[in-house]
Amino acid sequence: MTSLPATSPAKKLGLVIDLDICVGCHACAVSCKEWNTSGHMAPLTDLMAYGERPTGVWFNRVHTFEVENEETGESRTVHFPRSCLHCEDAPCVTVCPTGASYKREEDGIVLVNENICIGCKLCSWACPYGAREYDEDAGVMKKCTLCVDKIYNPTLPAESRVPACVSTCPAGARHFGDLGDPDSDISKLVEAREGYALMPEQGCKPTNRYLSPRPRKTGVEAIRAPRMLEPAADDTETLLSRWAERVLSR
Repeated sequence: MTSLPATSPAKKLGLVIDLDICVGCHACAVSCKEWNTSGHMAPLTDLMAYGERPTGVWFNRVHTFEVENEETGESRTVHFPRSCLHCEDAPCVTVCPTGASYKREEDGIVLVNENICIGCKLCSWACPYGAREYDEDAGVMKKCTLCVDKIYNPTLPAESRVPACVSTCPAGARHFGDLGDPDSDISKLVEAREGYALMPEQGCKPTNRYLSPRPRKTGVEAIRAPRMLEPAADDTETLLSRWAERVLSR
């Protein structure tokens, strides 16, 4: 089994996603696919991109829910982007029998070494967020890398050294930075908007944060994302669906 870093990385690179302004355009997913299909985890296989049960490797997926406030009858569409959360206590790392999944000490990014991955899928079963992707062509697991080959690329302008999903978002709903530094812009944003960790009851201590949808000017009651979800759920999709159903009831 693989071990996590002995001490928590001081630098914790991650994403903050603003659910209030995400428009569900999927630009993040497409840009991620374009960059990474020739990047660190290349290629990203697609065997059947369309149809009832599409297969293929996508590091970003956007779920869309129509939710209704049972008390007021107000309805709202919520777009929920999902990718690897680069957890501090990442179960995908500790369950890996070969050490292929690992967490970097220098910045907290969780990566996969394809050269020693045996495609056993234990990491995908261990991840409560459904963030692991199995490449059926290569026979290995793949996942979001935070575009590690882009954010550290010295040939790019400083402003371009952000994950592809961040640089392409037309609504500015995605932010990137060091969540381990309380004085960083991204940490101040989380504090100001009361950003929350997804499903904290899982005990994974995810690095990424979400910003809750805010009240509309139509009289809808203040919306606050639940800090906890009931533990009984069949899968990640069920958990996300139940979360979305409750967004307007808070």
